[in-house]
Amino acid sequence: MGASSFQQLEVWRKAHAVVLAIYRLTSGFPREELYGLTSQLRRSMVSVAANIAEGFSKKGKADKMRFYNIAEGSLEESRYYLILAYDLSFADTRELLTALDEVGRMLRSYIAAINRSRLSPRNLLSLLLF
Repeated sequence: MGASSFQQLEVWRKAHAVVLAIYRLTSGFPREELYGLTSQLRRSMVSVAANIAEGFSKKGKADKMRFYNIAEGSLEESRYYLILAYDLSFADTRELLTALDEVGRMLRSYIAAINRSRLSPRNLLSLLLF
């Protein structure tokens, strides 16, 4: 049986877990970064999970792919911000970078499966519950 909501997708669950971890991490960033790196990092990672969620509800393959592609871009943006936070000695972000790698692999696999599929997006979901 296919997923009835984005919350059942393992890739979304992993991305959401990273969002929560980033909120915890950035709460310890310097106060002067509240409207800088803290805000940018939070927004970019929220965009990953949000675009996975929004893409789930789209009926056409092209629409789905657009949102998943945006999620991939936001994932790479988040990766840069985590590298920057590490280089600025704000936090040890290595574990989160590893978590981003996992989300990225899952998202790329999900996208590749949708691209290869001749099934309707809804039927495809039953095959893709990671």
